[in-house]
Amino acid sequence: MPKHTKDFKGMPGFDQANDWMFTGLEELTRKAARYMLQVALEAEVDEFVSQNSAIRTPDGKQAVVRNGYNKTRDFLVGSGVLDVSVPRTRNRIGGENFRSTIIPPYMRRSLKMEEAIPMLYLYGISETDMMPALRSIFGETVKGLSPGSIARMREAWHKERKEWCQRKLDGKRFCYVWVDGIYFNAQSRENKLCTLVMIGVNEQGEKEVIAVEEGLRESSETWGAILRMLKDRGFQAPKLFIGDGSLGFWKASREVFPEAASQRCWVHKTRNILDNIHKTLHGKAKEALALIYTAPNRATAKSAIAAFGRQFGAKYPKAQECLEKDIDALLTFFDFPAEHWIHIRSTNAIESTFSTVRLRTNKMKGCGSSETIMTMVYKLLEKASGRWRKLRGHGLVAAVLNGQVFKDGVAEDQAA
Repeated sequence: MPKHTKDFKGMPGFDQANDWMFTGLEELTRKAARYMLQVALEAEVDEFVSQNSAIRTPDGKQAVVRNGYNKTRDFLVGSGVLDVSVPRTRNRIGGENFRSTIIPPYMRRSLKMEEAIPMLYLYGISETDMMPALRSIFGETVKGLSPGSIARMREAWHKERKEWCQRKLDGKRFCYVWVDGIYFNAQSRENKLCTLVMIGVNEQGEKEVIAVEEGLRESSETWGAILRMLKDRGFQAPKLFIGDGSLGFWKASREVFPEAASQRCWVHKTRNILDNIHKTLHGKAKEALALIYTAPNRATAKSAIAAFGRQFGAKYPKAQECLEKDIDALLTFFDFPAEHWIHIRSTNAIESTFSTVRLRTNKMKGCGSSETIMTMVYKLLEKASGRWRKLRGHGLVAAVLNGQVFKDGVAEDQAA
């Protein structure tokens, strides 16, 4: 039985433990092909749900959720007829739903091998496991289909990433930039590999990956080197950096881009505050904190901060101290358009994307070398970016870049 079968309990056609207990090489190959295709589809839908995790219903629930599978469809492939069920999602607010790039609606043949192979490889399926299924799907005579071709594809990704890391950024302007450090296990390393990521919002209001760099840790020296390298390649200071409380990045950004404003991530800050409060009170504490960052203006937010202090400060002074020490940086978002607040109050743009990346790397025991991980992260971010939506109120990005002043989310001339 393929080693990943347990990961897809409930998937159509894989519910029974004896599903793979059959005889006959042709049937084995067919079911292996079917399994591999289903793995690739699961990877696609997981990525789609993760990328849309920030979209919420009016009552705070996640808008885009898994919703079972479409009716099983038959596809004509190299080994005959293959029945596959494409996953589906439900959008509770009526927006976009999942659409597979491997098996688009109504397709009955000519599956997209160029989409299937990367998804399977990045999901952690070995080249040895992959080959019999791919030949069954696309035929024995598919040109270039061999373990060597997949290895060459991987080498091409390494080269592609290196060239991307050296690209010029002259002429590009970014309004907002999210930063974060993500840790992975890597072979031949005593410490976890720290992947330092920057994702920005360009002039059109589109999210764009700016940097994916390797670091020993989130130190000011490492971040400073990355920021100076970007500056040398033409990167200009954004209007706002968004990140967690890592002192390394903020020290580096003040030295390299002192003109950029700073916004601390409310998701990270909430976790840090809750670490200092008894678990039985976490629900009430979250509600009190939400009244701060969802306030309609800075004055109301400060009143909510005072209320939090009255409710928790006496018994949990460290929680109150944790909140107040970064309060100015936590409320910077009030100086930008209200339409953008949901995006710039946290680093969710990176967090949601990396939930998908971790899903893939967790499938690979040991996670491979540092170069393999960095290339995987780069390619997964590249694929994820194809599903990213423009910012809400993206038409206001140009105004922010051109120096329009906002007070409590409203342009000053309108506020008057």
